[in-house]
Amino acid sequence: MPEPAGQVADAFSALMREHEERWLSPLAVRSYETRGRAAPEEECSLRTPFQRDRDRIVHSKAFRRLRHKTQVFVDPEGDHFRTRLTHTLEAAGIARSVARALRLNEDLTEAIGLGHDLGHPPFGHAGEAALDELLRERGGGGFRHNEHSLRVVERLERDGRGLNLTWEVRDGILKHTGPAEPETLEGRIVRIVDRFAYINHDIDDALRASLLEPDDLPSAPIELLGDSGPRRIDTLVHDLVETSARAGDIVQSDEVAEAMLALRAFMFERVYLVQDHGPARAAVRRIFHELVDVRGLDLEAATDYLAGMTDRFALSYAAELA
Repeated sequence: MPEPAGQVADAFSALMREHEERWLSPLAVRSYETRGRAAPEEECSLRTPFQRDRDRIVHSKAFRRLRHKTQVFVDPEGDHFRTRLTHTLEAAGIARSVARALRLNEDLTEAIGLGHDLGHPPFGHAGEAALDELLRERGGGGFRHNEHSLRVVERLERDGRGLNLTWEVRDGILKHTGPAEPETLEGRIVRIVDRFAYINHDIDDALRASLLEPDDLPSAPIELLGDSGPRRIDTLVHDLVETSARAGDIVQSDEVAEAMLALRAFMFERVYLVQDHGPARAAVRRIFHELVDVRGLDLEAATDYLAGMTDRFALSYAAELA
């Protein structure tokens, strides 16, 4: 069905092109110069292709499920701990601010940020590690949430039809972690800002859970970056913007990058690796056994089903199998 015509709709595309030529950096991706979608389709007369991708991600079932998936703490007692959804929103917001400051494409950046963790399984990194281990034991290639996030948007949403996102958004989702760098600067922003968000917000949650005390934090990185989450993120963002503007790429200064990596190493040592992930890993194994050995699903189907579970659904499902 053709979209209704109107004065604003008729002029929207031309005005957006003109605005981007005036405002965006020569290094930015233009909204109407995307490499396209896997399946060609008519464009929306009131949204750019990247705005349309953002909306499709936000309206997806996988996005809604993120509110009941673990960021760090499985089923925490308290209303203010991060979930995979709040992490996603926080990371996307920071990334969009960086893109605006560098005059890159904010809509592309936001769409990648909102979609980057759609494929994360329940129980956070513990769930991902358990599922990866199981698949390798069964002769599979393992599990990486960035690859599964791409599968979600390409194959699983909309009853197998996928969201038909633009190439640039799919590239950024796939490469937000792992060995390959995104091909767009907008994607590279999300890749590095994802770390800004989770390191500092996980520190906040670990303090809230009394797993850490303020004096436990390593002094040198804290002195350089700031003594609170907002101050550290502000320092990281300003450094990223200024260093990237000089370099014509998305990069940090050496000093700030080293401080951030030191905080990340501290969090792995003191928080991520010391939690009792036994119940979560046992639940993943129990569910996987039920899906593959009892119900006879192949590895791909079992992975899709398990990775799509929320924490509460997975815990309930595993309890019924016990």
